[in-house]
Amino acid sequence: MQESRNFTESQIVFEDNHLIVINKKVGQLVQGDKTGDFSLLELIKDFIKKRDQKPGNVFLGLVHRIDRPTSGLVIYAKTSKALSRLTQMVKNREIRKTYWAIVPKEMIPQSQRLTHYLQKNEKTNKATVFPKPSPGAKESILNYQIIKELDNFQLLEIDLETGRHHQIRAQLSKIGVPIKGDLKYGSARSNPDGGIHLHARKLEFVHPVTKENLEIIAPVPENDSVWKACE
Repeated sequence: MQESRNFTESQIVFEDNHLIVINKKVGQLVQGDKTGDFSLLELIKDFIKKRDQKPGNVFLGLVHRIDRPTSGLVIYAKTSKALSRLTQMVKNREIRKTYWAIVPKEMIPQSQRLTHYLQKNEKTNKATVFPKPSPGAKESILNYQIIKELDNFQLLEIDLETGRHHQIRAQLSKIGVPIKGDLKYGSARSNPDGGIHLHARKLEFVHPVTKENLEIIAPVPENDSVWKACE
């Protein structure tokens, strides 16, 4: 997977005194995990400390996660007040998340609402998908529409109604269109950078402090011809 130690200022898509929104690259960790690799949380704290010449510790809180092989928008809070409000907004589903996914050109409906029941397997770090309610499985709902046809692939725009572990990856695999590069969920081959073609494209929410309506869009990954054909 791509070298994830580099964080550049160009990844900042939105910033004010309360929050900072980053366009995450494939391979970057949103926060520390058992790999011990550098995470965006540490890198951004370090960046803010140097840029703003802050003497003490920099406060930064992660509001929500996206998977390591995925790219796109991640919100970090710069104050504890913003963090608690944003965390509550995530729980209340007041932050609308739109994703782009590149999948094989199989025959699927132009648009569809998918409802499945997902159970996370801690050992394999994978979600099992059930068509009907099942013990320990959580209801998972997304809406997709095909927004572009490519030679061998198609671009889906996805609106999440729930936010489950590996939800988009598992649900799309279940209907026969695993995300490009996603070996874990049935893609035919991996991507050169070890990532998958899933991109957190857009966030829409009311600013937790200023109350302005925000719509934030992340450009697709550079140096990727398939993504470039979509934008």
